[in-house]
Amino acid sequence: MGARETIAAFFDFDEYGTDFKTESLAGLTTFLAMAYIIVVNPIILRDAILYDRASGEFQAAATINGVEYTPNELFQMIAVVTILASVVAMLVMALYANRPFGLAPGMGLNAFFTYTVVVILGVPWQLALAAVFVEGLVFIALTAVGARKYVLELFPEPVKFAVGAGIGIYLLFLGLQEIQLVVPHDDTFITLGNVIQSPVAALSLVGLTLMLLLYARGVKGSIVIGIVTTAIAGWALTLAGVVQPDVLTPAGSYDSVTNEGIISMLTSVQYDFTPLFWGFVDGLGMITDDPLVFVLVVFTFFFVDFFDTAGTLIGVSQIGGFLDEDGDLPEAEKPLMADAVGTTVGAMIGTSTVTTFIESSTGLEEGGRTGFTTLVVAGFFALSLLIVPLMSAIPQYATYLALVVVGIIMLQGVADIDWQHPAWAISGGLTITIMPLTTSIANGLAAGIITYPLVKSAVGERRDVSLGQWLLAISFIVYFVAYFAVQAGMVTF
Repeated sequence: MGARETIAAFFDFDEYGTDFKTESLAGLTTFLAMAYIIVVNPIILRDAILYDRASGEFQAAATINGVEYTPNELFQMIAVVTILASVVAMLVMALYANRPFGLAPGMGLNAFFTYTVVVILGVPWQLALAAVFVEGLVFIALTAVGARKYVLELFPEPVKFAVGAGIGIYLLFLGLQEIQLVVPHDDTFITLGNVIQSPVAALSLVGLTLMLLLYARGVKGSIVIGIVTTAIAGWALTLAGVVQPDVLTPAGSYDSVTNEGIISMLTSVQYDFTPLFWGFVDGLGMITDDPLVFVLVVFTFFFVDFFDTAGTLIGVSQIGGFLDEDGDLPEAEKPLMADAVGTTVGAMIGTSTVTTFIESSTGLEEGGRTGFTTLVVAGFFALSLLIVPLMSAIPQYATYLALVVVGIIMLQGVADIDWQHPAWAISGGLTITIMPLTTSIANGLAAGIITYPLVKSAVGERRDVSLGQWLLAISFIVYFVAYFAVQAGMVTF
């Protein structure tokens, strides 16, 4: 039996009606759609390390265990651990769960780590890493006994079927903002971007049109073709002098490529991330200083991550056709274990919570159906270790084109909602709309989960609501009361 036959047998290609080429292309597509995290995650997390609690300001350098590190050195260290944590989580997803879902330190969760926990609440970044580590251990334990899968199955049916469409609008809105086709407006909050004034909007519109037309014609790899073509066009226009540097290319990347040279960039990477590991170890030692604060931080991370991951997992599973007739994901504990292991390992080496990425839906649209898709994504992440500096040369707007296309495709989920039933219409509708309007998957889930039992009771169908669904709704209410109290300064750490 050859290598391809062995791979096909291990990942059950025949059962899922897929093949080596399709899975490989899906993996490349998912990688291109989520590779931005290798650049964005370090930018966000290094702020947590650079923040000085005493002065309340971000410093020009950070001292860890008596050694001073520049922002660029911190960036490269965190980029390396971002890649390593992602690879570990995706190996579990591929080889244990056999699902085509990419994982990495989550957007939103990393910002929550830095700007809410470290900057606003004043928790040292070392202690915050320790909290994420404990959260990961709790996730592993709960997943092992099936508790996370049980909670997942408690989600009301309209919420399960609405998650995909809600994430779709969320992706669509994020993508349109990043490519500057939707921009802020003083009176209406947002408005249409000017493609004549904005080179990013103009080039993105051309790239988006190409991607949509290729997709409509059923061209395999349409998303990859669109991303790569747009990125190359942006660099070509810059190098030709049509636009100024840093407009269609990431800030600083043009000077690095033209002045330092590619070889110099590739040989100057800070691969030693042990300072972050020792920072995590220091964080473990801080737990006893104020255990109550630590427990509250762990709970906050746990609650936000639990439902953000759950919503994403259900949404991308719906696109892949993995949900059963009740909207549940069979053997959900396996993919849930992947993010739990990734979170635990990631915290130890210096990054925030690892979670399933909504960008996985791009690979699903290219036909990815097994863990081999995820294995390919992990392989590309691993190869990125060799070109960490060059990853920052990929224009982010080019990758966000994929989110617009996938967002449109994910809207098909609204067809599964019974819009004639008040409980379905209200809870499903709120799930869909609250996600993009608050830029939070967890908030959208909360809106649907809280309203479902209330509306069911109001229309005389209280018997259809389980005790677990009531408890889930109440837990969300308690969480938001505590969250708003902290925001209002009524509770301080």
